[in-house]
Amino acid sequence: MSMTRLAQSAHPGAALARARAQTDSLFALVSREKLYDRPIAERHRMIFYLGHLEAFDWNLIGRRALGIPAFHPEFDKLFAFGIDPPAGQLPQDQPSDWPSLDEVRRYNLRVRETLDRLLEDAPRQLIHCAIEHRLMHAETFAYILHNENHARPLTALPPSVPPAPEMISIPAGTATLGLPHGDSFGWDNEFPETSVQVPAFSIARYKVANGDYLRFVNSGAAPPHYWTRRNGEWFYRGVFAEYPLPLDWPVYVTQSEAAAYAKSAGKSLPTEAQFHRAAYGTPAGEERVFPWGSQPPDSRHGNFDFARWDPLPVTANPAGDSAFGVSQLAGNGWEWTSTPFSPFSGFEPFPFYPGYSAPFFDGDHFVVKGGAPRTAACFLRRSFRNWYRQSYPYVHATFRCVDVQ
Repeated sequence: MSMTRLAQSAHPGAALARARAQTDSLFALVSREKLYDRPIAERHRMIFYLGHLEAFDWNLIGRRALGIPAFHPEFDKLFAFGIDPPAGQLPQDQPSDWPSLDEVRRYNLRVRETLDRLLEDAPRQLIHCAIEHRLMHAETFAYILHNENHARPLTALPPSVPPAPEMISIPAGTATLGLPHGDSFGWDNEFPETSVQVPAFSIARYKVANGDYLRFVNSGAAPPHYWTRRNGEWFYRGVFAEYPLPLDWPVYVTQSEAAAYAKSAGKSLPTEAQFHRAAYGTPAGEERVFPWGSQPPDSRHGNFDFARWDPLPVTANPAGDSAFGVSQLAGNGWEWTSTPFSPFSGFEPFPFYPGYSAPFFDGDHFVVKGGAPRTAACFLRRSFRNWYRQSYPYVHATFRCVDVQ
């Protein structure tokens, strides 16, 4: 079953079970000892995420919605919240500060057994939150694994070159962001629906590829986080393999690096509204559900929904092109925009999760759109907004450039 319909399944228990299976398979890749590693300095140790997913479900559904008394309040609090510290404020905890793996597993098992008995009584909106929250962390844990220190065999790829640059003209029109209040599930920052008039512009048909960015590096820019150099040759450090730098794969960079590249080319990063216009607009003026139309996402349309660990060439999946002919606006790497993450007019935080979006309306987090290889397909909905700090190098985020006409 595609993750597209996971959070909309007629049976919430089955949907939650499928999401659990996805995250369980990720934790199974990590040895007992390495669960206490911290592959990313700005994030918790991996053991936190093993407890966090069940603690989130328990605190949201078990305690808040169903009023079940706590059976382990220390773990409810310890595993409640992740971290996203600014530079210079890194966590200092030690592996010995965390409970044993067996203790966490016993907690998780009791949470699941308790919630599964009572899930039919829980509000459907909160079940959607639990499922999508878990799938978000399936992606977070994927890039944490990408940064874990493990052996990566060198894997050959066919010789490649980036495609020739091509800019596509997008006429002026309306971009519809967000969701109307109603029956559709969305996170608080997706509401309310907002229409933006977008002047004409042109946008690159393809994401910026490693080969394009290599010229920028050769001119003096710093190499991206996932590149490494040996004996004068560049390599890409994939999640579980290393490759001679694939020149036609999208480059994964920070927002600051993407903006610097665009500026050096005399262009800029797209705004969130420009991305929407290029992705969902049509020459006739209507707007599509997905870049390719209304068909549910599948592997023809892009590299997403846990099908692969690493990127595909930027020219892959032409069936996913937008009505204007812009490629890969869904999957193969989130796309940085120049839009700081901020609320739409009329924003209201969820009363049951007031800290989901609002703490990140700080000018340092920027909107990314589109999705990456380990993004569940339910997040390919037009209204979904993701965000990261502008200098955060670990995520699978790329970009393309625009010109204002």
